[in-house]
Amino acid sequence: MIISFYKYQGTGNDFIIIDDRDSTIELTKALIGKLTNRKFGIGGDGVILIRDHAELDFEMIFYNPDGTQSFCGNGSRCAVLFAFHMGMVAKQVNFLSTDGIHKAIVISDSLVEVDMIGNIKVDNLEDGSAFSNTGSPHYVQYKNNVDDLDFIDLARNIRYSDAYKLEGVNVNFIHSQDDGLFVRTYERGVEAETLSCGTGVTAAALVHALKLKLTTGEIKVFTKGGELSVGFDYDGNVFNNVTLKGAATYVFKGEIDG
Repeated sequence: MIISFYKYQGTGNDFIIIDDRDSTIELTKALIGKLTNRKFGIGGDGVILIRDHAELDFEMIFYNPDGTQSFCGNGSRCAVLFAFHMGMVAKQVNFLSTDGIHKAIVISDSLVEVDMIGNIKVDNLEDGSAFSNTGSPHYVQYKNNVDDLDFIDLARNIRYSDAYKLEGVNVNFIHSQDDGLFVRTYERGVEAETLSCGTGVTAAALVHALKLKLTTGEIKVFTKGGELSVGFDYDGNVFNNVTLKGAATYVFKGEIDG
């Protein structure tokens, strides 16, 4: 079967998007692995199916390269821009993803903001790190000189530790800087470092906001793939009105024999 696809990226986090409004595409774990393989397929950090929804603008179904599903912040922004380019939506968007209903705004042809599901908690852990589920589970730890770390080994030791090996966890090492926060993320499902992770950026920003004792605001977050920003309100217990804003870009389209 020949599959038509579109390639989008959001701050270096790249995705294969398939228009499946007629619900004819069945993605197996093997096919997802083939599509995301950078040597034998298209290459990408995930696969997104766009399907019709009876009440919302569309449904986004996201798959990691290993076939598992989760919410994806950068993927969502790319999916919204794709739907806008296809004429499916106006600039104000409502869509369904793995963790529920999201709102989004197409600010420009290169900038998209998506609302995250509310009531987000940040749990401080005994080792001085933190955990937050921002649609996907994230471990966040401050480190000095994040660029100089033996990143993969450190991240994998946490991702496959007894506490997380069953469900898996994304691992973020962060350091603060004058103009915001710098983040590196190891993503479960990809099982490698990605240039950017939207839910990881969100988790890192909320952990940083808690450390700074902020109750509202917007934090700039820098990744290897570019800059994003996270807006929030904090009521002393949970974060609400959380938004993720950053670049999204159309790369190319094509066909592949699936």
